Amino acid sequence: MRRIHPADLTTFLSIAKHRNFRRAAEELQVTPSALSHALRNLEEQIDIRLFNRTSRSVALTEAGERLHRRVQPAFREIEEALDELSGFTGRPTGTVRISASHIAAQTLLFPLVQRFIKAHPAVNIEIVVQGNLLDIISSGFDAGVRLGEKIAADMIAVPLGPRQRSVVVATPAFFKRWPKPSTPHDLRDIPCVRFRYESGQEYKWEFERGEAELEIAVDGPFATTSMDLMLQAALDGMGAACLYESQVSEHVSSGRLVKALEDWCPDYPGYHLYYPSSRQMPTALRAFIDYVRRKDEPHQSQIG
Repeated sequence: MRRIHPADLTTFLSIAKHRNFRRAAEELQVTPSALSHALRNLEEQIDIRLFNRTSRSVALTEAGERLHRRVQPAFREIEEALDELSGFTGRPTGTVRISASHIAAQTLLFPLVQRFIKAHPAVNIEIVVQGNLLDIISSGFDAGVRLGEKIAADMIAVPLGPRQRSVVVATPAFFKRWPKPSTPHDLRDIPCVRFRYESGQEYKWEFERGEAELEIAVDGPFATTSMDLMLQAALDGMGAACLYESQVSEHVSSGRLVKALEDWCPDYPGYHLYYPSSRQMPTALRAFIDYVRRKDEPHQSQIG
């Protein structure tokens, strides 16, 4: 086996991260054909196929998965070691990759990032919007943003905003055509706008009152993975929808939407920035975390 150059492993890690040759090529600032050629050379050198690739998908083989598990932590250690040198410059530098849901990214994270970048121009922030929950460490992210109740117990979490509350809404005209529900079970008798996770699993609407906790599987002619489309469908009278109260407040105030089942809709922990505990945290990530904490110092928490 010929000696493998670190650049070949960088190519491998970028493709493994993106599962897409075009995006990996953009990150490495090379052409997709050059990237494909580099990967082919690497596989020929080690005489092992690392990816199964078709015209539609790129996936790690079993051997590729094993190599990824061993190589990625080593490269992260190298990046952290180099990042520590930025301490000698007197300012944080580097890139922070954050995975976030669409609503959290748009309403909370992006405004915060805009202000942070102005204060720290040597730091780059990359926000990847994803609806599905994932392992941020194995997926190559420095941090994530999700609802507090969804975060793994071994993560450190810092609130990004206030507590959240889901509400059931529909247009006044819709509730004239269909009976306004008085209990969550009544939702089974009216058309609802359904939310589906990117994994394919459908969200069951969650309710709580006193000691009672309910999960209702609703029905209706329209389902989507987009909260924005759910809101638009509710505004267009396609059905009742379960959305964040902050997302619909303007439409409720204007009378375009009407709430239902308010006594069944308690609040719950809002969005948090979360990250793994690490003694060798990159200075860019540390600077961003410190910036978030200064916004809401009393509410820092260890999840779990």
